[in-house]
Amino acid sequence: MLKKKLPLQSGWFKKIYKHVGAGIALMLVLLLVIGALTSVKPTYRLYSDTMQKWTSQIKGASFLYLFSLEHRAFKEAYPSDLEPPDLSTLSFQLATSLTPNDPRSLLGREIPGLSRYHAEIIIAGEGTNYTNLPIESQAPIDVVLEDREAVDTGEEEQVDEPKESDGPTTGGKDVVFIYHSHNRESFLPNLPEGTEPNEAYHREVNITKVGDRLGKALEAHGIGTHVDHTDITTILQNKGWEFWKSYDASRTVVTEAMASNNDLQFIFDLHRDSMGKDVTTTEIDGKTYAKTIFVVGEEHPNYEKNLKLVTELHQLLEEKYPGLSRGVIRKKGSNVDGKYNQDLSQNAVLLEFGGVDNSFEELYRSADAFAEVFSEYYWDAEKVSTE
Repeated sequence: MLKKKLPLQSGWFKKIYKHVGAGIALMLVLLLVIGALTSVKPTYRLYSDTMQKWTSQIKGASFLYLFSLEHRAFKEAYPSDLEPPDLSTLSFQLATSLTPNDPRSLLGREIPGLSRYHAEIIIAGEGTNYTNLPIESQAPIDVVLEDREAVDTGEEEQVDEPKESDGPTTGGKDVVFIYHSHNRESFLPNLPEGTEPNEAYHREVNITKVGDRLGKALEAHGIGTHVDHTDITTILQNKGWEFWKSYDASRTVVTEAMASNNDLQFIFDLHRDSMGKDVTTTEIDGKTYAKTIFVVGEEHPNYEKNLKLVTELHQLLEEKYPGLSRGVIRKKGSNVDGKYNQDLSQNAVLLEFGGVDNSFEELYRSADAFAEVFSEYYWDAEKVSTE
């Protein structure tokens, strides 16, 4: 005698069959997709690098917003001061890799030479935008080497020498190394009238004087500093290299310094920007300062450590000297170095002081301000490491 199936038992088995069938179907679809991706020609495959490039134009906050549409927990992390992104704009960016309000995303691919302006703003300081980013020196080597007269304006004596503090010291050890990949970058106020901005170079009156001032200021705060005076331009000339090889020439200087001094912890490469005074100058408490900006090379695996350091330094400058820092940018791609020797140390910093129109009076004030802020950062970090 056959027994009747119980309704409950029959429904339970149907649910199992349904879930098992769905699981098998899903596995089959997955296998088909994997087979398709691995069997197509390499040209048409999707790689993680492809996906990264595809989405590189999308801001992180936009992805956070998209996640929040699916999970409420992400809403709490979304910055309260940001407006939700427009979904049509996001779709346009994904489909075209073009960024609205930034014509470089289109023109940079079409106009020769414009790609060298490509940089990503990580932190925009006061007044910083994509129209006034730092322009890297690209002068022909013969222009850089040309002999020019220097004009003594007497501005260097108008800023008091750094006063020694009574705080801790590094005990005679040099823990900071300062050098200049573009060591002949000079400033128009100290060059003959009529000198063109793209010819603002001098063998003695140049950015190295700002390096000397920063070194004195750091020493005054107890931080042992070595300021290198290697004429990188002469190295280029002797090797028959063009100016864009400056970072290759200065790399030897840095590696030798690191090899000869195990105490070195921070490496600063100082530059000056080619932008005008309206972009590179600010007023703080009635005095004018040359603005600074941090540049990070993205083309090495550990660049995020360099980025973390300069982000913290920018924030400290903003707290103590609002408006002094123009922000933090990172660079990669064709026509830029992409490393700036920062792959040699996670504490390697490329810092631009002022622009072609700034005076040494303004530059020295900024060097003193940066030394003050950096010394606080350094000694706070030392205090934490010894606790």
